[in-house]
Amino acid sequence: MGFLDKFKLGRLKEGLAKTHESLFGKVQKILFGKTKIDDELIENLEEILIAGDVGVATAATIIENIRKRVKQDRYENPAELDGLLRDEIQKLLVNGSTSLNDPFTLPSNNKPHVVMIVGVNGVGKTTTIGKLAYNYKTAGKKVVIAAADTFRAAANEQLEIWARRAGVEIIRQAHGADPGAVAFDALKSAVAQNADLMIIDTAGRLHTKVNLMEELKKIKRVLQKIVADAPHEVLLVLDASTGQNAIQQVKHFTAAVGVTGLVLTKLDGTAKGGVVLGISNELNIPVKFIGVGEKIDDLQPFDRTAFVEALFEKQS
Repeated sequence: MGFLDKFKLGRLKEGLAKTHESLFGKVQKILFGKTKIDDELIENLEEILIAGDVGVATAATIIENIRKRVKQDRYENPAELDGLLRDEIQKLLVNGSTSLNDPFTLPSNNKPHVVMIVGVNGVGKTTTIGKLAYNYKTAGKKVVIAAADTFRAAANEQLEIWARRAGVEIIRQAHGADPGAVAFDALKSAVAQNADLMIIDTAGRLHTKVNLMEELKKIKRVLQKIVADAPHEVLLVLDASTGQNAIQQVKHFTAAVGVTGLVLTKLDGTAKGGVVLGISNELNIPVKFIGVGEKIDDLQPFDRTAFVEALFEKQS
């Protein structure tokens, strides 16, 4: 299982309980009492996937692959559909973590490793930054947070609370200060301190706002005056409860700032966790972390094997 020990797998199963019931609880119900795999059964399976926010295109891909395998390998027992579905879903997922045995390692050629966090308001960016900072600090890394969301005073205050909780330094300026200037000063400080990681918070108005996207582009340009290839990662935070709307957010932010990875929050409060499959299939951007609760260690590195196990298997 790598990074995910039994305790964390248990928390993952609890966090995905609503999605499990929405998707695979219903799958079990349609399989019950069936004696053969036929077109009607496979169509019912597709309807469940679409209703579970997997997305029409992704559901069609999964079903097409299942139909081919049923025909080629002559599957007849409906109970085998569960295993086929599990197999096809695991193939779709892009495994974001490069080293799940130690998911909080950082590339040795980047110091500091610069991560820009983007996303609309309300998705959990501040909480995500705090939890990431805590986890990297716990792993022995020197972390600096740049509070570049200067438009909402509450954002900086919340971030300062999280920074204290995580035991890391936060660099901020007055309300309304230029976000690019904050990022620039923070990166200069991080370089001077020989920090391992700098995490940059950014403003989160609607993803369709041109001004926001231009501001994010400016922050990238400013960072590159100090570190030519910064930011090394751009993580987009998404609220899982938005379902298929999350895919549009990914497209807009990726077009503007080149999103390299995703953080999916609030999975514990929604039955729409199937959106992870749609994102992986349609956009081919790795899910790096998922949030399955409010506790500081409930932000977990994404492990596709554990994710699929948590979706399919009942809680013990």
